[in-house]
Amino acid sequence: MTQPLWSKSGSAKQSELLDKITNFMSGEDIILDRQLFIYDVQASQAHAEGLARINVIQSSELKQITNVLQELSEQFISGELELDKRFEDCHSAIEWFLTEKLGETGKKIHTGRSRNDQVSVATRLYCRDALSQLKHQCLVVADTCLTLAKQHEFDVLPGYTHLQRAVPSSWGMWFAAFAEAFCDNASAANDTYHLVNSNPLGTAAGYGVNLELDREYTTQALGFNRKQINPMYVQNSRGKVELQVLGSFKNALLDIRRMAWDLSLFSTSEYGFIQVGDDFSTGSSIMPNKHNPDAVELMRAAYSTLVGAYNELESLLSLPSGYQRDLQNTKGALLKGVSASIQCLELVPDLLKSLTINVDKCEQAVDASMFATDKAVELVIEDDMPFRDAYRHIKNNYQELESRQAKDSIKNRVSPGACGNLMLHEISERLESLV
Repeated sequence: MTQPLWSKSGSAKQSELLDKITNFMSGEDIILDRQLFIYDVQASQAHAEGLARINVIQSSELKQITNVLQELSEQFISGELELDKRFEDCHSAIEWFLTEKLGETGKKIHTGRSRNDQVSVATRLYCRDALSQLKHQCLVVADTCLTLAKQHEFDVLPGYTHLQRAVPSSWGMWFAAFAEAFCDNASAANDTYHLVNSNPLGTAAGYGVNLELDREYTTQALGFNRKQINPMYVQNSRGKVELQVLGSFKNALLDIRRMAWDLSLFSTSEYGFIQVGDDFSTGSSIMPNKHNPDAVELMRAAYSTLVGAYNELESLLSLPSGYQRDLQNTKGALLKGVSASIQCLELVPDLLKSLTINVDKCEQAVDASMFATDKAVELVIEDDMPFRDAYRHIKNNYQELESRQAKDSIKNRVSPGACGNLMLHEISERLESLV
């Protein structure tokens, strides 16, 4: 391992105790940093350019640093350079590489910055990309649902409240509900993106430095829409930003959990409304007859992984102002929550396309009692009966109800957004406005 700057010369750093302490303090940091490394290199480049603008490094030195950082990125992407236990974290790896290649010039890269703002800016850049991926995946899910809503607009699906049969509904409404939900989720991801898109670089360890750092330049160079002004708040926002990001993912995963619950129920023999595609199903190790929707169930479970990461972060943040080493543990929770969520989201469109809808079984599940509300409204319109009187009349005279064509029922329900008037065009326009 590269020796930490704060190590005392002559200390027995290879001793068993020091190894235990180092492993405890660094843990999986270097492994986790593999997901942040390119962002850290990107931020190091912007920082070097900023130092050149205030003459801390010369233009010739900036050119050298730029070339080496480019080489470093290429070696990391190709796998030639691996982040391993030689390094405490990705920040020390970058400084080591620069120093190995450039000697004294390489040592200048850390002027005016701390590992505190270094990790903050790398994390912020990662969060921006994560939110962009979230928005994109939500829009793909929304578009898939909208397409399926049009395709199955008047295909019957029993509507349920309290898990009891209620009124005839449609697969068009079911898909349209999730289309609109994922438009909301994409919008929320976009809002969070703009909230966290602020530049912490140049605030050092939380109290600034005695250099006129060009923070406006690094803000523009890294594509941030503003700089985060107060250095102490930069440290206080560690974890808070990550919670905002994971909160956006929670919106989407909550809807996936509800969707997965529906599909799990609808695919049972008792319902028999759908069959999940073979690619998303498995058999049993002992029962040859099984066709289990395992992928659907694991999508339902994905929310628990995300909530676990969110709760880990939230419980960690009972801290005083300024940097505390506890904040190192925000990294693992963020990366785990984001990775698990994106992995789940990417599968949803193909899952939905794989569904086979048993139209006949859905129509057979609609019985005469489910037309009670339709009949009550008809009494209001045709007999000028107050709705409460119509309600009681139907309640006390179920024998008057008779089976109808469920498709007629859903086509007649024309209130805005209802089965006969899904307003898919308006949802489509909103989706397009979010792209």
